[in-house]
Amino acid sequence: MINVSVVVCTYTESRWDYLETAAGSLQRQNTRPLEIIVVVDHNPKLMERVQANFPDIVVVENQQERGLSGARNSGIAAAQGAVIAFLDDDAIATPDWIEQLCVAYSDSNVVGVGGMIEPFWQGGRPAWFPTEFDWVVGCTYRGMPETAAPVRNLIGANMSFRRKVFDELGTFRLGYGCDETDFCIRVRQRWPEKVLLYRPAAKVIHQVPASRANWGYFRSRCYFEGGSKAVVSWLVGAQDGLSSERAYTFRTLPLGIIRGLKDTLLKRRQAGLERAGAIIAGLAITTSGYLMGKLFVREAARHRGWKAV
Repeated sequence: MINVSVVVCTYTESRWDYLETAAGSLQRQNTRPLEIIVVVDHNPKLMERVQANFPDIVVVENQQERGLSGARNSGIAAAQGAVIAFLDDDAIATPDWIEQLCVAYSDSNVVGVGGMIEPFWQGGRPAWFPTEFDWVVGCTYRGMPETAAPVRNLIGANMSFRRKVFDELGTFRLGYGCDETDFCIRVRQRWPEKVLLYRPAAKVIHQVPASRANWGYFRSRCYFEGGSKAVVSWLVGAQDGLSSERAYTFRTLPLGIIRGLKDTLLKRRQAGLERAGAIIAGLAITTSGYLMGKLFVREAARHRGWKAV
């Protein structure tokens, strides 16, 4: 079976309990990873603690710019596996996660695999929070495939790629958000005949603290996502950068609104109307973030040295 290195990036001691749980889930895999690599993002005190508590885990420091992209790239540089998988430090891998990833890689056309990311709402899921917007908390959302299928991009909390993809294409580059989307689009543009596979059976649980189950977080994440997508579409071209978003906007979201209204009208559930309203508001906020992002992306691009398609 193919060997897999797993990279977990972490940055603050306030998430220590999450990190312990994530690492434990990887150590209890049915198919053991070749190595577990924890990348500490510019936090010497945290790095000492990780080294002291996880003697069987490879611990490295982020050697690049502070942030998730740099940390992931530092993990890639340290990894030895033929496949490099990424798990968020607040996620829990199900026991057969690596096994399910390996099954998908039996197809030589598959160059990347991701799986279902199921939210665990620590304070309970808000009744108004639409499943169509579960991407706000980094999870699988309504509108994604329900069975194994090729996708445009994988989600960062649960994704993996063949090592040779990084060797030939380079690594994550943005440091602004949507880094994995940008990378996956670059993969598809370079190898259009290859497959990025979404395999729901390769499942992880993503812990969602109560602090994220509120309107303020929903609003800020939607706006930031819109701005990030403006950067991605400028870098890789609007056709590829917004291909999934078009279907999501014109099919998934209208169906969600109708579903919410029906829930209120037929079942007399106020939450249905609230979910419909949240979908409308979320779309409007994300769009405004995108439009503002387009205004400033050229200046940011000059500062960071990005090159558009």
